[in-house]
Amino acid sequence: MPLTRMQREYLANCTHRYNVKCGATGSGKSYVDIAVTIPQRLLAMRGEGLAVMIGNTRSTLERNILEPMRSLYSEDVVSQIGRDNTAQIFGRKVYCLGADKKTSVSKIQGATFEWVYGDEVATWSEDVFQMLKSRLRCEHSHFDGTCNPDSPNHWFKRFLDGDSDIYRQDYTIWDGALAPDVIEALIKDYGSGVYYDRYILGKWTLAEGLVYPEWEGALESRYTGSAAKYAVSCDYGTQNAFAALLWAFDGKVWHAVDEYRYSGRDTGHQKTDADYVADMADFVRGLGKPPTFIIDPSATSFIAAMRQAGFKTKKGRNDVADGIRETGVCLGNGTVRISDACAGLIGELGGYCWDAKADGDRPVKVEDHSCDALRYGVATLRMYKPAKRQVNPFFEGR
Repeated sequence: MPLTRMQREYLANCTHRYNVKCGATGSGKSYVDIAVTIPQRLLAMRGEGLAVMIGNTRSTLERNILEPMRSLYSEDVVSQIGRDNTAQIFGRKVYCLGADKKTSVSKIQGATFEWVYGDEVATWSEDVFQMLKSRLRCEHSHFDGTCNPDSPNHWFKRFLDGDSDIYRQDYTIWDGALAPDVIEALIKDYGSGVYYDRYILGKWTLAEGLVYPEWEGALESRYTGSAAKYAVSCDYGTQNAFAALLWAFDGKVWHAVDEYRYSGRDTGHQKTDADYVADMADFVRGLGKPPTFIIDPSATSFIAAMRQAGFKTKKGRNDVADGIRETGVCLGNGTVRISDACAGLIGELGGYCWDAKADGDRPVKVEDHSCDALRYGVATLRMYKPAKRQVNPFFEGR
């Protein structure tokens, strides 16, 4: 697959200490690294320090970079990651780590890094990046990284705007190799607002106003259709509100058809896990098919109580940023509909706003329990389906 103009420019100019590609999803940022940059850097190493590859988590590094590399070069050239967090890549020992938590810093303390690759850098803990900078201490050390844009107040944006030795590119969705119909589908997915600006235009944009400005277009009258399957998503609370949404899937659309809400703070009476198990049994009584309960992953005692009572449970996927983005897309494109029976959720959506005082994207944490249950359902049931890309799969481009 021929390289794009932007990819060729990167290869011609990535001689700086830090070389970073920012911008839109699907714009080919990762492909040039998978196909050319990573092999070249590894083969040019002088043995004066370690080779390190870092992702948001080790599993995202595997999915975004290492699996496509194996497809291109074979497992003989790009091995699986071993128990010691290393892989053999082009004959070099490479440490493969995750950087989403501050504790990941301990994995890179003390060593000298000759070369580092960073995937999804804007999702990392800043502490990991700050430690990494002190480890790039060979005269010829290089860092190659990619990221999607975030808030203009993000710590990585501040670094990119600083005076370090940085070569930086900014990609729009049109700078990649996606087919026109796929670009059109992605544009429709992201609609307008902060995610369009970031994932289509490649801009570092502040999240402000309503988190889900498209929510009113997803409302419908009380759902009376049939369902291929059911699910319940729960945000667990003791003093705070316990909120649950009943989902019905008609084969194409997920409908939030009913809700359960209880607040120990409002009523002055705190319910036990056993009380909530009984309430959930009543909530789903009469359904033709048993639902899966998707539960706030921090509610370990409630999950255990539900399983002991014979309910099928699944821990909710709780990446807030991805979950909000996917929920917004689904509300906008009609994949998710909300019945007027869900009065508590509807009441929250109208006031669910970004926190203007936060350093980065964070909703205001007030009256958001049903919104959290909504996000758990969308994210865990994978209601968001990315547009199919009719191009070389290595142009995944994060």
